[in-house]
Amino acid sequence: MAEYLIYFNQQWVGDHTAEWFRGRGPLAAAVVDEIKAAGAYVFAGGLEEDGPVFSADDTSGTLVFTDGPYVETKEWLGGLTVVDVADEETARMWAGKIAEACGWPQEVRRFGRSPQPGAE
Repeated sequence: MAEYLIYFNQQWVGDHTAEWFRGRGPLAAAVVDEIKAAGAYVFAGGLEEDGPVFSADDTSGTLVFTDGPYVETKEWLGGLTVVDVADEETARMWAGKIAEACGWPQEVRRFGRSPQPGAE
């Protein structure tokens, strides 16, 4: 099994009416329920567009917290889903279902392998 990150940048969403978004919510929730029922669910959530944003930086040797985006960028993470699946084909399937439900593109990346406790 491997964990895959399925995510979108907020700018990929596009301009839609409030009614359009209300119609997409139940579709996206249904896909998350399907992922849970399949035993592949790790986490899913959307980020607040106007919520708190800050960074933590220790590259100077002193920890500094800064309010605001970490870098000046035109794109920022809008939401994400993490699935634990047997193969890339299954990750693609879930990404496709999420893209269809949400109505905007999704990008997929596999998490690197974590060292196992006690392994050398």
